[in-house]
Amino acid sequence: MDEADFDDFYAASFSRLVGHLYVMTGNFTEAQDCVQEAFVRAWDHRRTLRNVGSPEAWVRTVAWRIAISRFNRARRGRELNRLNEGHAPPVVPDVEHTALVTALRGITADQRRAIVLHHLCDLSVADVARETGVPTGTVKARLARGRAALAELLTDKSDQTEAHHG
Repeated sequence: MDEADFDDFYAASFSRLVGHLYVMTGNFTEAQDCVQEAFVRAWDHRRTLRNVGSPEAWVRTVAWRIAISRFNRARRGRELNRLNEGHAPPVVPDVEHTALVTALRGITADQRRAIVLHHLCDLSVADVARETGVPTGTVKARLARGRAALAELLTDKSDQTEAHHG
């Protein structure tokens, strides 16, 4: 991939990849940063990027790994702060997050990634398996468990109470 092809690839896929990572992480700014860093790494591999099958999947996977790495570093930092301070202030959810993004944050990272790749990125189960490096059966289980967990998280508890008492 030459420089012009890479520029076209970047222009065509950056926003879409940020959207994918945003839904996976629940943090728009973090998604932008991770995708940008993944593209910086892709630039170094631009000459061989066409040979990977799906350059967009390659960048998405790198961005996901960057996000997980950042999350783990931040978690370790929070744990160290808690040890030093005794306790951390409660985390208040951002008002601007949609119910779906909030619910997605309530399921495991592996389930969330499978759901986003399959439903938002329109990848087949086999493609999700390839991108995540797990068997298709594992992807199917993550999708089923993730959808069930999302259904529970997205169900209005007051509707359930009225149904049982009505």
